[in-house]
Amino acid sequence: MPDIPFLHALILGIVEGATEFLPVSSTGHLVIAGDMLGFDSVPGEVFETSIQIGAILAICTLYRERLQSVVSGLFTGDPAARHFTIAIILATLPMIVLGAIFYKFIVTFLFSPLVVATAFILGGAAIIIIERLHIEEKVSEVEELTPLTALKIGAFQCLALIPGMSRAGATIIGALLVGVERKTAAEFSFFLAIPVILGATVFDVLGNRELINGSHLPVLAVGFITAFLSALVVVKWFVGFVSRHGFSVFGWYRIAFGTLLLAFYLS
Repeated sequence: MPDIPFLHALILGIVEGATEFLPVSSTGHLVIAGDMLGFDSVPGEVFETSIQIGAILAICTLYRERLQSVVSGLFTGDPAARHFTIAIILATLPMIVLGAIFYKFIVTFLFSPLVVATAFILGGAAIIIIERLHIEEKVSEVEELTPLTALKIGAFQCLALIPGMSRAGATIIGALLVGVERKTAAEFSFFLAIPVILGATVFDVLGNRELINGSHLPVLAVGFITAFLSALVVVKWFVGFVSRHGFSVFGWYRIAFGTLLLAFYLS
């Protein structure tokens, strides 16, 4: 019989990798799954943020050529690389500022199944409504984002500070509202995840460093690896799917899942 903490880490790693880049809230799924499994093998939020690094590594792997091109372009003065970098920085700033200010409040009061379920439903409704608006698509590449447009998307990303709203979902909603093409909206949310999640991980690890010891590393490793592998599969599928079908199906999924959660926890 498999060791229970490792089995739970395996399940949560798959959940993280499968949901991190979809507009369905990986944090919300992890809160619910962790609550149902009774997972408490790693203190604080360290496990959740650490396995997110596995998902981020999947993005760096899938988009390695583009990311390498941006880095090298910054040294050669490539305007496209500069525009890409400025867009990422500006869209990240609001999340960093508000996250730092409200971190303790969010962790203390908002990480509950009822908050997550409500956010699931509201976020799902927002996705469906925005898709039905048929907003004109004016931006087809991340490099075409103006500084003001990137900052607007970053402001929407701050909605993800509410567990269950989804960082990817909030970013995509903001991007669609300002006229970004669907595939580009999804990819921009991927790239924004890199600095946001890395920053959150460092913040959580430093804040809980006294509670972490070597015995936690094997469990973290299992979650990290499974998150990486599942994200590799899901991201490739997701980009192709939204290019053809849009995001509405994820909105309906959020509403259905959130309603089931509310019914379960209120009963």
